[in-house]
Amino acid sequence: MARPMTACGILPLVRIWRSFDQVPSDLGRTVVVIGNFDGVHLGHQHVVGRAHEIAEADGLRLVAVTFDPHPMAILRPEHAPLALTDIDSRCVLLANAGADDVLVIPFSREIAGWSPEEFIERVLVETLHAKAVVVGANFRFGSRAAGDVAQLTVSGTSHDFLVEGIALDGGPQVWSSTYIRTCLAAGDVEGAAEALGRPFAVTGQVIRGDQRGRELGFPTANVPTKGIAAPADGVYAGWLRRLDQPGADLLPAAISVGTNPTFDGERERRVEAYVLDRTDLELYDVPVEISFVARLRGMVKFESVEGLVETMNGDVERARALLSGAP
Repeated sequence: MARPMTACGILPLVRIWRSFDQVPSDLGRTVVVIGNFDGVHLGHQHVVGRAHEIAEADGLRLVAVTFDPHPMAILRPEHAPLALTDIDSRCVLLANAGADDVLVIPFSREIAGWSPEEFIERVLVETLHAKAVVVGANFRFGSRAAGDVAQLTVSGTSHDFLVEGIALDGGPQVWSSTYIRTCLAAGDVEGAAEALGRPFAVTGQVIRGDQRGRELGFPTANVPTKGIAAPADGVYAGWLRRLDQPGADLLPAAISVGTNPTFDGERERRVEAYVLDRTDLELYDVPVEISFVARLRGMVKFESVEGLVETMNGDVERARALLSGAP
Protein backbone atom coordinates (compact mmCIF):
# COMPACT_ATOMS: atom_id res chain seq x y z
CA MET A 1 0.00 0.00 0.00
CA ALA A 2 1.17 3.52 -0.79
CA ARG A 3 1.71 5.86 2.13
CA PRO A 4 -1.11 8.31 2.97
CA MET A 5 -0.78 11.60 1.11
CA THR A 6 0.35 14.58 3.15
CA ALA A 7 2.71 17.45 2.45
CA CYS A 8 4.40 17.96 5.79
CA GLY A 9 8.01 16.99 6.24
CA ILE A 10 10.23 14.52 4.42
CA LEU A 11 9.72 10.95 5.51
CA PRO A 12 12.63 9.13 7.17
CA LEU A 13 14.85 6.86 5.06
CA VAL A 14 13.96 8.70 1.84
CA ARG A 15 17.03 9.85 -0.07
CA ILE A 16 16.91 12.72 -2.55
CA TRP A 17 19.64 12.89 -5.20
CA ARG A 18 19.95 16.10 -7.20
CA SER A 19 22.56 14.83 -9.66
CA PHE A 20 23.70 11.52 -11.13
CA ASP A 21 26.92 11.75 -9.10
CA GLN A 22 24.97 11.60 -5.83
CA VAL A 23 23.44 8.19 -6.61
CA PRO A 24 25.36 5.49 -4.68
CA SER A 25 27.44 3.22 -6.88
CA ASP A 26 26.31 0.19 -4.84
CA LEU A 27 22.60 0.98 -5.22
CA GLY A 28 21.67 -2.48 -6.51
CA ARG A 29 18.63 -3.31 -8.65
CA THR A 30 15.65 -0.96 -8.37
CA VAL A 31 12.11 -0.33 -9.55
CA VAL A 32 11.86 3.05 -11.32
CA VAL A 33 9.04 5.50 -12.07
CA ILE A 34 9.72 8.44 -14.39
CA GLY A 35 7.80 11.64 -15.05
CA ASN A 36 7.51 15.36 -14.42
CA PHE A 37 5.03 14.50 -11.63
CA ASP A 38 3.93 18.13 -11.39
CA GLY A 39 1.41 18.22 -8.56
CA VAL A 40 1.72 14.47 -7.88
CA HIS A 41 -1.99 14.13 -8.68
CA LEU A 42 -4.05 10.93 -8.46
CA GLY A 43 -2.77 9.70 -11.82
CA HIS A 44 0.83 10.08 -10.67
CA GLN A 45 -0.04 8.41 -7.38
CA HIS A 46 -1.56 5.51 -9.33
CA VAL A 47 1.71 5.01 -11.25
CA VAL A 48 3.85 5.26 -8.11
CA GLY A 49 1.47 2.97 -6.23
CA ARG A 50 1.77 0.26 -8.90
CA ALA A 51 5.56 0.55 -8.88
CA HIS A 52 5.50 0.35 -5.07
CA GLU A 53 3.62 -2.96 -5.30
CA ILE A 54 6.27 -4.38 -7.65
CA ALA A 55 9.14 -3.12 -5.50
CA GLU A 56 7.60 -4.49 -2.32
CA ALA A 57 6.98 -7.91 -3.90
CA ASP A 58 10.60 -8.14 -5.11
CA GLY A 59 12.21 -6.57 -2.04
CA LEU A 60 13.63 -3.68 -4.08
CA ARG A 61 13.82 0.07 -3.53
CA LEU A 62 11.53 2.30 -5.57
CA VAL A 63 13.24 5.29 -7.19
CA ALA A 64 11.14 8.14 -8.58
CA VAL A 65 12.87 10.07 -11.38
CA THR A 66 11.72 13.63 -12.02
CA PHE A 67 13.09 16.77 -13.68
CA ASP A 68 13.92 20.27 -12.48
CA PRO A 69 13.23 22.67 -14.02
CA HIS A 70 10.27 21.50 -16.08
CA PRO A 71 11.59 20.54 -19.56
CA MET A 72 9.34 23.17 -21.16
CA ALA A 73 11.11 25.87 -19.14
CA ILE A 74 14.29 24.98 -21.05
CA LEU A 75 12.94 24.02 -24.47
CA ARG A 76 10.08 26.52 -24.84
CA PRO A 77 10.18 28.88 -21.86
CA GLU A 78 7.44 31.11 -23.25
CA HIS A 79 5.06 28.15 -23.00
CA ALA A 80 6.28 26.73 -19.68
CA PRO A 81 3.43 26.14 -17.23
CA LEU A 82 3.45 27.51 -13.70
CA ALA A 83 4.46 24.70 -11.37
CA LEU A 84 1.78 23.17 -9.15
CA THR A 85 4.48 22.22 -6.64
CA ASP A 86 8.04 23.35 -6.10
CA ILE A 87 10.67 20.65 -6.36
CA ASP A 88 11.02 20.16 -2.59
CA SER A 89 7.27 19.65 -2.14
CA ARG A 90 7.24 17.31 -5.14
CA CYS A 91 9.91 15.13 -3.55
CA VAL A 92 7.94 14.95 -0.30
CA LEU A 93 4.74 14.00 -2.14
CA LEU A 94 6.53 11.33 -4.17
CA ALA A 95 7.93 9.92 -0.94
CA ASN A 96 4.48 9.94 0.65
CA ALA A 97 3.10 8.14 -2.41
CA GLY A 98 5.56 5.29 -1.92
CA ALA A 99 8.98 6.23 -3.37
CA ASP A 100 12.02 5.20 -1.34
CA ASP A 101 14.38 7.51 -3.22
CA VAL A 102 13.97 10.46 -5.58
CA LEU A 103 16.41 11.33 -8.38
CA VAL A 104 15.96 14.93 -9.51
CA ILE A 105 17.55 15.27 -12.94
CA PRO A 106 18.77 18.87 -13.53
CA PHE A 107 17.18 19.27 -16.96
CA SER A 108 19.27 21.01 -19.61
CA ARG A 109 19.53 21.27 -23.38
CA GLU A 110 22.30 18.68 -23.26
CA ILE A 111 20.00 16.15 -21.60
CA ALA A 112 17.19 17.16 -23.96
CA GLY A 113 19.49 16.12 -26.81
CA TRP A 114 19.98 12.58 -25.55
CA SER A 115 18.47 9.94 -27.79
CA PRO A 116 15.92 7.61 -26.16
CA GLU A 117 18.50 4.81 -26.05
CA GLU A 118 21.10 7.11 -24.49
CA PHE A 119 18.57 8.14 -21.80
CA ILE A 120 17.80 4.49 -21.11
CA GLU A 121 21.45 3.49 -20.84
CA ARG A 122 22.60 6.47 -18.74
CA VAL A 123 19.65 6.74 -16.36
CA LEU A 124 17.95 3.36 -16.15
CA VAL A 125 20.84 0.98 -16.76
CA GLU A 126 24.09 2.62 -15.61
CA THR A 127 22.75 4.82 -12.78
CA LEU A 128 19.68 3.06 -11.36
CA HIS A 129 20.19 -0.59 -12.43
CA ALA A 130 16.48 -0.87 -13.16
CA LYS A 131 14.75 -4.23 -12.76
CA ALA A 132 11.33 -2.78 -13.60
CA VAL A 133 10.14 0.56 -14.97
CA VAL A 134 6.60 1.92 -14.54
CA VAL A 135 5.42 5.01 -16.45
CA GLY A 136 2.20 6.61 -17.67
CA ALA A 137 0.95 5.09 -20.93
CA ASN A 138 1.59 8.37 -22.79
CA PHE A 139 5.13 8.79 -21.44
CA ARG A 140 7.58 10.27 -23.98
CA PHE A 141 11.32 10.75 -23.56
CA GLY A 142 14.57 11.44 -25.38
CA SER A 143 15.41 13.97 -28.09
CA ARG A 144 12.28 15.42 -29.69
CA ALA A 145 10.24 13.10 -27.44
CA ALA A 146 11.02 10.27 -29.85
CA GLY A 147 10.90 7.55 -27.19
CA ASP A 148 7.67 5.98 -25.98
CA VAL A 149 6.50 3.00 -23.93
CA ALA A 150 6.86 0.65 -26.90
CA GLN A 151 10.53 1.56 -27.38
CA LEU A 152 11.12 1.40 -23.64
CA THR A 153 9.67 -2.11 -23.62
CA VAL A 154 11.91 -3.27 -26.47
CA SER A 155 14.99 -1.81 -24.78
CA GLY A 156 13.98 -3.44 -21.52
CA THR A 157 14.25 -6.85 -23.18
CA SER A 158 17.90 -6.28 -24.06
CA HIS A 159 18.75 -4.51 -20.77
CA ASP A 160 16.94 -6.97 -18.47
CA PHE A 161 14.13 -4.80 -17.09
CA LEU A 162 10.36 -5.11 -17.33
CA VAL A 163 8.14 -2.19 -18.39
CA GLU A 164 4.57 -1.28 -17.51
CA GLY A 165 2.65 1.62 -19.04
CA ILE A 166 -0.28 2.70 -16.86
CA ALA A 167 -3.33 4.42 -18.36
CA LEU A 168 -4.09 7.73 -16.64
CA ASP A 169 -7.61 8.42 -17.85
CA GLY A 170 -8.95 8.49 -14.29
CA GLY A 171 -12.29 7.03 -15.31
CA PRO A 172 -14.97 9.59 -14.37
CA GLN A 173 -12.30 11.93 -12.99
CA VAL A 174 -9.70 13.95 -14.84
CA TRP A 175 -6.12 13.24 -13.81
CA SER A 176 -4.11 15.99 -15.46
CA SER A 177 -1.82 18.80 -14.34
CA THR A 178 -3.32 20.98 -17.11
CA TYR A 179 -6.83 20.30 -15.83
CA ILE A 180 -5.77 21.23 -12.29
CA ARG A 181 -4.31 24.54 -13.53
CA THR A 182 -7.60 25.22 -15.32
CA CYS A 183 -9.50 24.60 -12.09
CA LEU A 184 -7.20 26.94 -10.17
CA ALA A 185 -7.52 29.68 -12.80
CA ALA A 186 -11.29 29.54 -12.25
CA GLY A 187 -10.96 29.51 -8.46
CA ASP A 188 -12.33 25.96 -8.39
CA VAL A 189 -10.15 24.62 -5.59
CA GLU A 190 -12.63 21.79 -4.95
CA GLY A 191 -12.15 20.52 -8.50
CA ALA A 192 -8.39 20.75 -8.13
CA ALA A 193 -8.59 18.79 -4.87
CA GLU A 194 -10.58 15.99 -6.54
CA ALA A 195 -7.83 15.52 -9.13
CA LEU A 196 -5.02 15.84 -6.60
CA GLY A 197 -6.51 13.59 -3.95
CA ARG A 198 -5.85 16.31 -1.38
CA PRO A 199 -6.40 20.09 -1.10
CA PHE A 200 -4.24 22.20 -3.38
CA ALA A 201 -1.51 23.90 -1.35
CA VAL A 202 1.09 26.62 -1.74
CA THR A 203 4.32 26.29 0.22
CA GLY A 204 6.93 28.92 0.87
CA GLN A 205 8.72 31.03 3.43
CA VAL A 206 6.67 33.75 5.07
CA ILE A 207 7.88 37.21 4.08
CA ARG A 208 7.44 40.51 5.87
CA GLY A 209 4.62 42.38 4.15
CA ASP A 210 3.23 45.88 4.57
CA GLN A 211 1.49 44.82 7.84
CA ARG A 212 -1.85 46.34 6.77
CA GLY A 213 -3.60 43.17 7.89
CA ARG A 214 -2.11 43.54 11.36
CA GLU A 215 -3.27 47.15 11.49
CA LEU A 216 -6.80 46.04 10.57
CA GLY A 217 -6.86 43.28 13.20
CA PHE A 218 -6.15 40.43 10.77
CA PRO A 219 -2.41 39.67 10.83
CA THR A 220 -1.50 37.47 7.88
CA ALA A 221 1.29 35.13 6.84
CA ASN A 222 2.37 36.29 3.37
CA VAL A 223 3.82 33.91 0.79
CA PRO A 224 4.82 35.15 -2.71
CA THR A 225 3.43 33.24 -5.70
CA LYS A 226 6.09 34.10 -8.29
CA GLY A 227 6.80 31.07 -10.49
CA ILE A 228 4.18 28.83 -8.90
CA ALA A 229 0.50 28.25 -9.60
CA ALA A 230 -2.11 29.70 -7.25
CA PRO A 231 -5.89 29.92 -7.29
CA ALA A 232 -7.62 32.87 -8.97
CA ASP A 233 -7.68 36.14 -7.08
CA GLY A 234 -10.17 35.99 -4.27
CA VAL A 235 -10.76 34.90 -0.68
CA TYR A 236 -10.75 31.25 0.40
CA ALA A 237 -11.21 29.06 3.45
CA GLY A 238 -8.33 26.73 4.17
CA TRP A 239 -5.53 25.71 6.46
CA LEU A 240 -2.04 26.87 7.44
CA ARG A 241 0.62 24.52 8.76
CA ARG A 242 4.18 25.26 9.85
CA LEU A 243 6.73 23.08 8.06
CA ASP A 244 9.57 23.69 10.51
CA GLN A 245 7.83 21.68 13.23
CA PRO A 246 7.18 18.00 12.37
CA GLY A 247 3.62 17.05 13.24
CA ALA A 248 2.47 20.67 13.52
CA ASP A 249 -1.29 21.17 13.67
CA LEU A 250 -3.40 22.40 10.79
CA LEU A 251 -4.64 25.86 11.71
CA PRO A 252 -7.95 27.11 10.21
CA ALA A 253 -7.46 30.19 8.05
CA ALA A 254 -9.11 32.76 5.82
CA ILE A 255 -6.85 33.15 2.79
CA SER A 256 -6.57 36.04 0.34
CA VAL A 257 -4.95 35.63 -3.09
CA GLY A 258 -4.15 38.71 -5.16
CA THR A 259 -2.67 42.19 -4.98
CA ASN A 260 -4.93 43.93 -2.42
CA PRO A 261 -6.71 46.26 -4.90
CA THR A 262 -8.20 48.44 -2.14
CA PHE A 263 -4.72 49.84 -1.48
CA ASP A 264 -3.02 51.54 -4.43
CA GLY A 265 0.54 50.76 -5.42
CA GLU A 266 0.61 47.01 -4.74
CA ARG A 267 1.34 44.86 -7.78
CA GLU A 268 3.03 41.74 -6.42
CA ARG A 269 0.63 38.82 -6.27
CA ARG A 270 0.76 36.89 -3.03
CA VAL A 271 -1.09 34.46 -0.81
CA GLU A 272 -2.00 35.88 2.61
CA ALA A 273 -3.38 33.61 5.31
CA TYR A 274 -5.06 34.87 8.48
CA VAL A 275 -5.21 32.12 11.11
CA LEU A 276 -8.64 32.44 12.70
CA ASP A 277 -8.64 34.12 16.11
CA ARG A 278 -4.83 34.15 16.34
CA THR A 279 -2.95 37.42 16.65
CA ASP A 280 -0.03 35.94 18.58
CA LEU A 281 1.68 33.96 15.81
CA GLU A 282 5.18 35.03 14.73
CA LEU A 283 5.78 33.36 11.37
CA TYR A 284 8.26 35.65 9.59
CA ASP A 285 10.87 33.56 7.73
CA VAL A 286 9.04 30.35 8.72
CA PRO A 287 8.30 27.81 5.95
CA VAL A 288 4.56 27.13 5.78
CA GLU A 289 2.02 25.20 3.76
CA ILE A 290 -1.24 27.01 2.93
CA SER A 291 -3.97 24.70 1.61
CA PHE A 292 -7.28 25.72 0.02
CA VAL A 293 -10.64 24.14 0.86
CA ALA A 294 -13.30 26.42 -0.67
CA ARG A 295 -13.69 29.79 -2.38
CA LEU A 296 -15.58 32.41 -0.39
CA ARG A 297 -15.69 35.28 -2.90
CA GLY A 298 -13.85 37.07 -5.66
CA MET A 299 -11.47 39.97 -5.11
CA VAL A 300 -13.17 43.34 -4.66
CA LYS A 301 -11.87 46.91 -4.46
CA PHE A 302 -13.59 48.61 -1.52
CA GLU A 303 -14.38 52.30 -1.32
CA SER A 304 -13.48 52.47 2.37
CA VAL A 305 -11.36 50.63 4.90
CA GLU A 306 -14.49 50.23 7.03
CA GLY A 307 -16.22 48.36 4.22
CA LEU A 308 -13.20 46.12 3.79
CA VAL A 309 -13.06 45.28 7.51
CA GLU A 310 -16.78 44.52 7.62
CA THR A 311 -16.45 42.13 4.68
CA MET A 312 -13.34 40.53 6.19
CA ASN A 313 -15.27 39.81 9.38
CA GLY A 314 -17.89 38.08 7.25
CA ASP A 315 -15.16 36.11 5.42
CA VAL A 316 -13.80 34.91 8.76
CA GLU A 317 -17.21 33.71 9.94
CA ARG A 318 -17.86 31.87 6.66
CA ALA A 319 -14.42 30.26 6.81
CA ARG A 320 -15.04 29.22 10.42
CA ALA A 321 -18.34 27.59 9.46
CA LEU A 322 -16.86 25.77 6.47
CA LEU A 323 -13.85 24.45 8.38
CA SER A 324 -15.52 23.58 11.67
CA GLY A 325 -16.71 20.20 10.44
CA ALA A 326 -13.78 19.48 8.11
CA PRO A 327 -11.33 16.66 8.86
